[in-house]
Amino acid sequence: MKSIKGKAFIFLITVLIFSVSCSYKIIPAEPNPGVMEYNPGSLPPSDINVSAQISLKPLFSFIEKNIDTVYTSTGYPDAWEYEGCSIRYKYTFRRGPLQMKASGNILNMSFTGYYKVIGSTRACINGTAISPWTPPCKCGFDEGERKVNVSFEIGFIIQPDYKVSLSIKRLEPQPLNKCEVCFWGQDITKQVMDELKFDLDEAKRNIEHTYGVFDLRSKFQQAWDKLNEPYNVYGLGWLQANPEKLRINSLFASNDTLNVYLGLSAKPVISFEKPSIKSGVIPNISGYSSAPGFNIFLDAVLQYDSLSAILNQQLEGHVLDLGKGPVKNKFVISSCRLFGADHDKLIFKLDFTGSAEGTAYLTGKPAYDQATHIIEIKELDFDVKTRDKFLKTASWLFNKKITEEISSHTKFDLSSFIDSTKFMLMQQLNKEWMPGVKTFGFVSNIDLEGIYPMGQFLVIRIQCKGLLTMQVNTSYLNFSDIIR
Repeated sequence: MKSIKGKAFIFLITVLIFSVSCSYKIIPAEPNPGVMEYNPGSLPPSDINVSAQISLKPLFSFIEKNIDTVYTSTGYPDAWEYEGCSIRYKYTFRRGPLQMKASGNILNMSFTGYYKVIGSTRACINGTAISPWTPPCKCGFDEGERKVNVSFEIGFIIQPDYKVSLSIKRLEPQPLNKCEVCFWGQDITKQVMDELKFDLDEAKRNIEHTYGVFDLRSKFQQAWDKLNEPYNVYGLGWLQANPEKLRINSLFASNDTLNVYLGLSAKPVISFEKPSIKSGVIPNISGYSSAPGFNIFLDAVLQYDSLSAILNQQLEGHVLDLGKGPVKNKFVISSCRLFGADHDKLIFKLDFTGSAEGTAYLTGKPAYDQATHIIEIKELDFDVKTRDKFLKTASWLFNKKITEEISSHTKFDLSSFIDSTKFMLMQQLNKEWMPGVKTFGFVSNIDLEGIYPMGQFLVIRIQCKGLLTMQVNTSYLNFSDIIR
């Protein structure tokens, strides 16, 4: 009889405890988050040094088509050119195909010229003719056109305002045949070369005037605008490069290829929400940097709602048995929500039911193991306000089994995320950005550099290194638009 009464008493106490604990919700005060808002400006600048190969063949073709092939004396073939009173002549000069070869920052442009000259003389005293003109003497008519090798050296410099300026030097023409006139075989090659140099210098001035400056700012502005656009990256979010500076590290040419080492400073960010397209005028070319390849710091901005959904998949409905002896209390997790605090902590808001109903707040610090690529929450414990509330209302809730269980479900293996990010970056590095502009690259190393809980986002900062090259097909350029 006593045994039955004792069991009834224990049952009654259990019911009373359960009734008291469930008679109201245990709602502790929220912890003070003291959060920081995400500032992309805090991201260290990424340095990207690109080796660009620019084909000069389309430029050579453009020059070939736009430089005259035939030069004549004024009024040829009817009119004469006069040199003082005693000499008159007329000529035609035909330019052969241009041969162009680049080396360093010098472009050598050469061609073979073909010319014919006809002239005559007369005797003059003090500028007055005292004899008629001699019969015309010819060179290059009956025996075939006379040949001469002509060449120019063209230097080029890129200015900070994206203008390529040319400086042209005319080299001495090299005659391949003598020019002999009249039946006595007078050699007038030197006189012809002197006249040719005068005409070549005039051609040099025309080339400098017409082709002396290439303004590439509009083309670089197009590339700059493309870098400011957000790109959807395979479900990871939106990537925006956020360029800041552009450099020309070095420039040299070889045969028909111009090699340019470009440098770019940027602050790329991945975010779940599509950012607005930024616009702005490209800054002038800035200082030199010799570091090879690229060293990128990339912020992945992860929304807490998405992370909370992942946690809920693992924890929702999870039941913990707490307590010892005949009184067994159940702790059932209804939902879990994450948010940041104090720039280095995460707050877990747990809604629970079971032997009691209410809310609990836990805090912990995210930590990353570079060897295993695992993020976990360390120092996970009840927030001080939750601890005080539990001790005053239901001390059995103040149980390490809860924190240990939550902690076991807050380990995130980032291996797949890193692999996905690496794949995404490889896709972005190997693409055609605009007609004629392609990049090729690979990522040699990628790892997590830091974790920063912000007010609305968890920021994961990634550092990656690699190499990048660029090919530019100038056949897509309209040189008429970029020549001064």
